[in-house]
Order: sequence, then structure tokens, then C-alpha cells
Amino acid sequence: MEEWWGAMSQIEHVYWIAAFVASILFLVVLVGTIIGGGGDMDIEAADADVDADHGIGFQFLTFKNMVGFFTLFSWSGIASINAGYSNGITLLISVVSGLAMMFILAWLFMFMARQAESGTLQISNAIGQIGEVYMTIEKNRGAYGKIHIKVQGSLRELDAITDEDEDLTQGNVVKVLEIVSGELLLVEKLKK
Repeated sequence: MEEWWGAMSQIEHVYWIAAFVASILFLVVLVGTIIGGGGDMDIEAADADVDADHGIGFQFLTFKNMVGFFTLFSWSGIASINAGYSNGITLLISVVSGLAMMFILAWLFMFMARQAESGTLQISNAIGQIGEVYMTIEKNRGAYGKIHIKVQGSLRELDAITDEDEDLTQGNVVKVLEIVSGELLLVEKLKK
């Protein structure tokens, strides 16, 4: 072991130390992510938002991404030195490889975060649902009223109109036929 270490150049020492430390951190982060504890390790203050869609940005400078950078940086550097490349080419390959890993990880985490349910009401999910009139809905689209309806697993109070020939009063059970505009629903009274 001492012969192997002693035969290396200083730059090889740097790459091997970085590979050792980064690989251990990478395994800790990987295990933490798999068991669910790795999500709290992001350094929020250092995050750089490039795309702020729905509050889930393209976070480039996070702890996980930095660990990924140094892991690939060090191992690609070791491989480049072993392939006989000069120190300049080795450094260039290492930096490009590390940055590529950071972009891949940032994109992957952004993609996974966007796949999670946001909880935002998708009004189209109300079509076909059954609700109850809360405030009177006037006949023939005279004036809108309100209904209580369960959409996406939660009870909502939404505006509604009807094409019925009689007013729909509090307690009437209704079915949503369509979205008229925005969050205004067209409903019909359920026949008993």
C-alpha cells in the first residue's frame, strides 16, 4: 500500500483523496435518499433557481449535486491519469464530467419533484362528481349559487349554475355536467 501511494504524483493523491471522501458521502446520500432521509440535506441558501415554475426550481447548487460533482470529478480524473492524459486534459475532463453529473442530478430531482402531486385544484376533476347545494342556484342560469363537492380528495365550495326549470335549494343533491368558465360549474339535480 505504501509503495502504491508513494509511486503517485501529487495530483494523483488529490484525486484519490477526493474520490475516497466523495464516494463515502455519495453512499451516505444514496442510502439516505433511498430510506427517505436524504431530502433534508439540500443547502437551500446556496440554491440557484434557473426555472421557478410552480416553486420547484432547477436547483443546481445543492449538497447532493456537489457530492455528485466531486464523485465523478475524482473518478474521471483517476481514469484520465491512468489513460496517460496530461494534467491539463485530465483537469478539463474531470471538470466537464463533474458538471455533467450536476446537471443530470439537478434535472432528475426537478423531474421527480414535478411528478409529485401539487394539490392544486384541477377543476376538470369535478366533472361527473356528486355534490350538495349550499346556497340556492337559480333556475335557467338566473344566478349562480354554491355547492359543496369532493374533488381530488378534499371538500370544496364552488360556484354553480343550472339549466333546470326550478331553483336548486340547499340540500339538493346535484351532479356536475361541465365547466362553464374558470371554476363555475354547470350542475343538474339528481333524480331520485
